[in-house]
Amino acid sequence: MGCCESIFLTETHPEKVQTQQPPPPYVEPPPSIGPNTTPGDMVSSFSEFSLSDLKAATDNFSSNFIVSESGEKAPNIVYKGRLQNRKWIAVKKFTKVAWPDAKQFVEEASGVGKLRHPRFANLIGYCCDGDERLLVAEFMPNDTLAKHLFHWENQTIEWAMRLRVAYYIAEALEYCTTKGRALYHDLNAYRVLFDEGGDPRLSCFGLMKNSRDGRVTPESVIYSFGTVLLDLLSGKHIPPSHALDLIRGKNIILLMDSHLEGKFSTEDATVVVNLASQCLQYEPRDRPNTEDLVSTLTPLQTKPEVPSYVMLGIEKQEDAAIAPIAPIAPITPQRPLSSMGEACSRIDLTAIHQILIMTHYRDDEGTNELSFQEWTQQMRDMLEARKRGDSAFRDKNFKAAIDCYSQFIDVGTMVSPTVFARRSLCYLLCDQPDAALRDAMQAQCVYPDWPTAFYMQSVALAKLDMQKDAIDMLNEAAALEEKRQRGGR
Repeated sequence: MGCCESIFLTETHPEKVQTQQPPPPYVEPPPSIGPNTTPGDMVSSFSEFSLSDLKAATDNFSSNFIVSESGEKAPNIVYKGRLQNRKWIAVKKFTKVAWPDAKQFVEEASGVGKLRHPRFANLIGYCCDGDERLLVAEFMPNDTLAKHLFHWENQTIEWAMRLRVAYYIAEALEYCTTKGRALYHDLNAYRVLFDEGGDPRLSCFGLMKNSRDGRVTPESVIYSFGTVLLDLLSGKHIPPSHALDLIRGKNIILLMDSHLEGKFSTEDATVVVNLASQCLQYEPRDRPNTEDLVSTLTPLQTKPEVPSYVMLGIEKQEDAAIAPIAPIAPITPQRPLSSMGEACSRIDLTAIHQILIMTHYRDDEGTNELSFQEWTQQMRDMLEARKRGDSAFRDKNFKAAIDCYSQFIDVGTMVSPTVFARRSLCYLLCDQPDAALRDAMQAQCVYPDWPTAFYMQSVALAKLDMQKDAIDMLNEAAALEEKRQRGGR
C-alpha cells in the first residue's frame, strides 16, 4: 500500500456517480403504535413484562441464551429470548445494585420506551419485580459492528456499507436530540447492531441513564461517535484516549483498513477523517452537533438502492419477530438407511444419543499416532477430561459434556472424530445448531469417509432449515455406509 498521499488528497473513482441523489431523510410516522398494534406494524408497543414470562422466554436465563459480547462476565448480561407469540426479544438483566430505586428505573425505562425509530433496536418493555430490573428490546440477529469489524478474518465490510453505518447512527443520535434525550451512554462499536435485513441499528440500552454515572454530556457523545468513525475507517478498535493521536500527522492511507485497499474513495475517506477529527477535539464546544453529523454524511451515501444485507455479505432473514417457526420435517433419503441413518432422518436426537453411546470409540482406531513422550506427559489428563465428558454424556448432562470434551479437544495432542460427533449432538440438544455443524464438519476432516460425520451434518443442517443440504448429507452418509458393506473401506 502506498504512503505518498496526504490526508487531504482527493481521488475520483469512475464507479462513483457524483450526480446521484442522497437518500431522503427519515420522516417519523404518526404515533399510531398502541395496544392494537398488528404484527405488520413497524415496531411493538411498550409494556410491562412479568418475570415469569421472561424466565420462560430465556429458559430461566440459561447461559445458552446469553448474547453479551463478554458472556457471563458482563456486569449486566443480555439474553436472547422468545415469547409465546414466537417473537424474538433481547433481555438485559441488571445487577441488583445497578438500579436500587425501582421508581427511577421504571421512569427511565418508560421515557426510553416512548422513542420509536427504525435506526434503533427499540425498547419494547421492562420488568421490575422485587430486586429484579430487566429491559426488553427488539432482537437483532446479525451480530454487532464490533464483531463484523474486528473478529471476521475472511470477510470485511465494504466501504459503502461503512458509510451507511456512520450515517444511520448519526440519524439515530439526531432523532434522540430532537426528542430531548441527547445523552447516550458508552457509544461504541458493540452498541451498533444489525437487524434481519442487515441494516445497522443503535441499541436502545445505551439511552438508559446509569443511576451512578452523571458524566455523560451531549458533547461527550459526539466524542464517542468520533471513535466509532475511526473504527469504521481503520477496522480496528481504537481506545478513546488514543483516538485523536491516531489522526494527528497520519497519512490517510496508513490509517485505513488494509482490507479496503483500492476499494474506497480517498475523497470520501478524507471527509470522514476530518469529521472524526472535529468530533475528537479537546474542547467540547469545538465539536460538531448531531445535525452537523447527518449533513456531512448524507452526501457520502452512494448506494442507496443496494440492500444492506447484500453489502454486508449475509443472507436476508425472514422477520424473526413475527414469523412462526415451521416444524422441522423429516429428511427423505434416496436409499435404505442404517439405524443411525434412520435416527438422523427422523431428527431423533434421543435415538442418536443412544447409538453414539453404544458405538463408543470403535471408529477412532487409526486416527492418532502419538510418540511415547506425548503419551506419558499429556495423555493422562487428556483422557481424564474425555472420561468426564463421556460420563456427563451418558448422564445427559450435555452442557458439562461440552465443557469436558472441549478440554480434550483444546489440548490438541489427540484427535477423535467420536468426540466431535458427541459434542455436536450436545450442541444440538442445547439448541446451538451452528456449533453442532462445525463439530460435525471437524469430524469429517479427521475421518473423511466416516458416515456418522455426514449424518450429524445432516441433522444440524435440518435444524438450520437448510433442508436440501441436509438431504444431500444424508444421502452421502448412506452411500458411504453402502460402500463399507461392500468391503470398499
